[in-house]
Amino acid sequence: MTPDSILQLLESIQSGETTPADALSRLSRLPFEDTGFAKIDHHRSLRLGLPEVIYAAGKSPEQVADIFARMAQTGGSVIATRAGVDAFAAVKEAVPGAEYHQVARVIGLSAASPQPPAGRIAVVCAGTSDLPVAEEAAVTAGYLGLEVDRIVDVGVAGLHRILSQSDVLSRARVVIVCAGMEGALPSVVGGLVAAPVIAVPTSVGYGAAFGGVAALLGMLNSCSPNVCVVNIDNGFGAAYVAAMAVRQ
Repeated sequence: MTPDSILQLLESIQSGETTPADALSRLSRLPFEDTGFAKIDHHRSLRLGLPEVIYAAGKSPEQVADIFARMAQTGGSVIATRAGVDAFAAVKEAVPGAEYHQVARVIGLSAASPQPPAGRIAVVCAGTSDLPVAEEAAVTAGYLGLEVDRIVDVGVAGLHRILSQSDVLSRARVVIVCAGMEGALPSVVGGLVAAPVIAVPTSVGYGAAFGGVAALLGMLNSCSPNVCVVNIDNGFGAAYVAAMAVRQ
């Protein structure tokens, strides 16, 4: 439930379109709705300005669909990350307007009354192998109300590639950089932009990459002071932080 939806509810009561009893029923779901297997935080948009997001991994398709449908009733954007095709099939049956972003593994539903974009970010990935994580970040950011520029396959093995993107980078209020292997790209980008850089280590690389641990440690030791780091493969977390920073 968003500030706009509550205002619409109050105006609906004032105009007589909604009875106080119906309004009370809708407000009774605040601060959360207990489904028995989940407690849906409808109040999060009011507290944080951004909605709760469904982590689909580990949930059954039916559970994902039930949570998604209940959240869709509030009228705001709904996002489910790490979702497979089975979960999408169940969600699509319950919420026909839902869309599936296969590379990102994200199911999304745009807000019924979308607001103007809050600002522009860039999502950069070092290699094509990093695309699933980068797309999770880009798609999530889009549903959270940001304009997103995507820059793909510009890793440090060919620095001329990222240097050619200076115009795009200069427009971004936040830059998300996804990289595996040694994780060097965020430091390079951090030295090029006057904006926060959110580094996302990916689980890409040969054995000594240790499933993204090498990239994580490299990013944590960045010499660029505008670089901060989220967890391995956490494109969603990077997008959420970026959205909060831009909206502030």
